[in-house]
Amino acid sequence: MRAAAAAKGIDEAYLSFLVDEFYSRVRADARLGPIFIGEIGDDWAAHLEQMKAFWASVALNAGLYSGKPVPAHQKLVGVERSDFGRWLGLFRDTLNDTAPTPEAAAYLKIRAERIARSLEMAMFERLPDGVPSLG
Repeated sequence: MRAAAAAKGIDEAYLSFLVDEFYSRVRADARLGPIFIGEIGDDWAAHLEQMKAFWASVALNAGLYSGKPVPAHQKLVGVERSDFGRWLGLFRDTLNDTAPTPEAAAYLKIRAERIARSLEMAMFERLPDGVPSLG
């Protein structure tokens, strides 16, 4: 996985830059900024380091991330289903503006879309209490 990403121009340095640039845009976004600031407060450095570890794990199979994104997102207040599309739009724009190659942008977009869909389902498609799941 690391070799495939490297062939596209993706490495830890680019992912670090991507995370910094993306979250700069998130903070400036009229809708998403207040949600993130409400949850993160002034501790952006810790959040950015966690997100860099997350993306290194997602894109490079680095094994650096040990968090639990679903419970972290499920506890957020004020998130609407449409916010996932907004998040993806900002991520896509950031990739389009910064990716070292079109292949890098496509590689990371696919992963971001899967992550967003998974979190969106976890937050908005949960079964009511007492209803057995198929899994």
